[in-house]
Amino acid sequence: MAGEGDSEPGKSFKLLGFLDVKNVPCARESVLYGSLGSLVTGLGHFLATSRVRRSCDVAVGGFISTMLGYWFYCRFNLAQQRIQQRMLQEGMKNRILYEGSYLDPEKEQSGSERSNS
Repeated sequence: MAGEGDSEPGKSFKLLGFLDVKNVPCARESVLYGSLGSLVTGLGHFLATSRVRRSCDVAVGGFISTMLGYWFYCRFNLAQQRIQQRMLQEGMKNRILYEGSYLDPEKEQSGSERSNS
């Protein structure tokens, strides 16, 4: 089957032999944005100075800085999302656990609102 070979773990693309772009979160986007940053900085430097070797050096620097910058940005956002997801899961679990019991915070609020009326 043609589609089944794509999901094999041995077929994933590894950048520099150690960064598994397919399975590591944010790796694919970081490499793509790094490539775009490399193209923009290298081409921009070449158009400004017409120095080929120096432009290639600037392009490599642009790749590294753009890739690392986006990597940290993406990983930070991913960590924030995971923290929020964990908090929501814990809250939902507690709501299911305490709903209808004497520990239910909504039950206390509704009881105090009735006494105020």
